[in-house]
Amino acid sequence: MKVMVLVKANAESEAGAMPDQQCLEAMGRYNAELVNAGIMLAGEGLHPSRRGARVRFDGAQRSVIDGPFAETKELIAGFWLWQVRSLEEAIEWLKRAPFDGGEEVELRPVFEAEDFGEALTPELRQQEQRLRDRTGAQQI
Repeated sequence: MKVMVLVKANAESEAGAMPDQQCLEAMGRYNAELVNAGIMLAGEGLHPSRRGARVRFDGAQRSVIDGPFAETKELIAGFWLWQVRSLEEAIEWLKRAPFDGGEEVELRPVFEAEDFGEALTPELRQQEQRLRDRTGAQQI
């Protein structure tokens, strides 16, 4: 199963505070462990919300809301995409992360094709596979 690991923002990350060398080295070692174990598929940090935007959809109307966004506890500061056997395995890996400043991290399973049942027809599966082939993404 794939799991999206969402690192929640905090006041420091929203202020644009960058990690120090020690933190970067520790995270680099942790990421290397994830890659060596075949767990990590992707991972990135995100700029503060002041550098972002949201698009609200209301019928045919589209409105753009520029950052920053008020509710820091609802924002994401970074993410990983992991391939694991179970949510429990992902939790065990996450417990080893080099966080120590009160960070909150959320784990969310990624939908698999089977989760969509009959609504994902053979034609739609083929279409999805063609798109994955074009982007280099893999259904794992």
